[in-house]
Amino acid sequence: MRRRTSLHTSGRRTDLDLPASDVWRIVASGRERPQWYVDAAPFVVRGALDQALGGEGRRWRPPGTPVLSTGDTAGFWRVLEADHDELRLVLEAEVRAPGRVTLRTGVEPLGETRCRLSQVVELEPHGWLGRAYLLADLPAREAVVELAHRRLLADVRDGVR
Repeated sequence: MRRRTSLHTSGRRTDLDLPASDVWRIVASGRERPQWYVDAAPFVVRGALDQALGGEGRRWRPPGTPVLSTGDTAGFWRVLEADHDELRLVLEAEVRAPGRVTLRTGVEPLGETRCRLSQVVELEPHGWLGRAYLLADLPAREAVVELAHRRLLADVRDGVR
């Protein structure tokens, strides 16, 4: 697993000995069952924190479709982009935060039986509070992307078997 961090972004990347189409099926699954983008530990905690701050938390169930589509909602995420040709999923958090939080997940084919799974969490701060939060949130953002990436890897390994 490779890590990539900047002030605004935290990312992880892992090369897998699996076909990209198999990995994408797990990444973009919209089936109504536990999903990495709803049930990973950091998203459960963030949903509870959002409710404590007066938000709605993890209010949406997965849509119950084979794959997510642009405009779908699940957990506290709105699907901004579900590109099934480019194997790219972009989610935006609908939580109380001093800025915009997005999670980008992509699958890059590296041949017929290998691929690269990448995830990046990005915070675009709003106002002075958002800029202060940007600095304070960096360690938490690192933990979120690490744990979410590990959960997704576990789901991929379990789902491809």
